[in-house]
Amino acid sequence: MSSLATLLVLADGRLPSGGHAHSGGLEAQVAAGRVRSLGDVEGFLRGRLHTAGLVAAAFAAAAVAGRVADLDAGLDARTPSPALRRASRAQGRALLRAGRAMWSLPAFRDLHHPVALGVLAAAAGLRPLDAAVAAAHGVVTGPASAAVRLLGLDPYQVHALLARLAPSCDEIAASAVSFVHAPADDLPAAGAPLLDIGAELHATWEVRLFAS
Repeated sequence: MSSLATLLVLADGRLPSGGHAHSGGLEAQVAAGRVRSLGDVEGFLRGRLHTAGLVAAAFAAAAVAGRVADLDAGLDARTPSPALRRASRAQGRALLRAGRAMWSLPAFRDLHHPVALGVLAAAAGLRPLDAAVAAAHGVVTGPASAAVRLLGLDPYQVHALLARLAPSCDEIAASAVSFVHAPADDLPAAGAPLLDIGAELHATWEVRLFAS
């Protein structure tokens, strides 16, 4: 399998890693009335890409090069919301489980999702840039898919939006790769406090479509 084909396998939304169960914080923002239209979704995704996307891409890329335990601890420190920490680790465990069906992985069992993504990328023979692209891509495609369900948007228009965001995903990934060999403490720490607050509120709901 070529490197490009392997990357497509890793970035495929149909990979059984539980991503379909998470909205990336969008459900809480829709409920709060902050995201109501396709234009609002675009603003949400662009903001998410330049915060959570940059962090996820940098940690995924660095994890390809090793230092997994330090990176996992560093990402934990950058995730102030307990609900988001639980969601990230749940997705990380699911991703590792899926990865073990495809490649030989180290004996990690509980990692944050971006770090787990880097571990899988390394096992698959991918480059740090590949892991960064997959991470940035996932940060926007998950919420975009959720937006179709939450707002009843036209899926063709949502995918057109993802196509417009593709160059920004590439730029974020390229920026993230510059941190591959940096100490974990020096990796990006961009945050979105409103999403942290929303995640904690969302976790208390008795009825919801998404786990996060």
